[in-house]
Amino acid sequence: MAATSTAGPAQIRVRGLTKRYGDHIAVDDLSLEIPAGEVFALLGPNGAGKTTTTEILEGYRDRDAGEVSVLGQDPQRAGRAWRARIGIVLQTSNDYAELSVTELVGHFARYYPRPRDPDEVIEAVGLQDKRRARVRALSGGQRRRLDVALGIVGAPELLFLDEPTTGFDPQARRSFWELIRRLRTEGTTILLTTHYLDEAEQLADRVGVIAGGRLMAVDSPAQLGGRQSRRAQVIWRDSREATDTPTRLVGELAGRYPGEIPDLQVLRPTLEDIYLDLIGEHS
Repeated sequence: MAATSTAGPAQIRVRGLTKRYGDHIAVDDLSLEIPAGEVFALLGPNGAGKTTTTEILEGYRDRDAGEVSVLGQDPQRAGRAWRARIGIVLQTSNDYAELSVTELVGHFARYYPRPRDPDEVIEAVGLQDKRRARVRALSGGQRRRLDVALGIVGAPELLFLDEPTTGFDPQARRSFWELIRRLRTEGTTILLTTHYLDEAEQLADRVGVIAGGRLMAVDSPAQLGGRQSRRAQVIWRDSREATDTPTRLVGELAGRYPGEIPDLQVLRPTLEDIYLDLIGEHS
């Protein structure tokens, strides 16, 4: 399916993307556009095709069919100047065990023509108290923050984040979310893959759900899969009812009970409910 946003010029444009491994189709005729300045979350179960798709967009994997344009160039043929315009945070990274945080971020900054100030980047990811620490001495969550620092130190126009908050404690995740919001405000386009649906709901302008190599749906988190138009569940102590008009039903209930309606809840489908419906048998 084609998925287009009109928010701005497309930084990523994909048409009919297909990738096979032998008889297995990992990505099946996928089409997508991501405009400048958008945070786009790609969701899907393991093996759905998320990693293959992003690796093709990053220029690390060839495709079998389709058209791909990233920052106006084909990643399969783009050179060093193009690569300096993107940032990548992978699920795993090389371990520079004996370098300090300051040394490593400063080293990576020299790869780029117009990098961010390394000290500012270290502070932005919350490692200011670990500037002199060796990489081997960092906790798992701190190493993940360092991965993010290395991904953004080049001041990328487009940032790929693959499961960026794996291993973060709740406070670190919230701090990371603030960093992503700040990057978005500065105009950075972000493609995020995550298994945390609350993360997608908090950060993404739009989400895409991929399953079995196919893009099942693309929309804002609030509208995905017709979420807002689905029936609400009104629950109270004596019963529950699915309804298209929850306000009317609550008004009727208010006339039945003196004072508060006991144990009243009005529930709309969550993003998780919609996601599980979309991936179906692929979960």
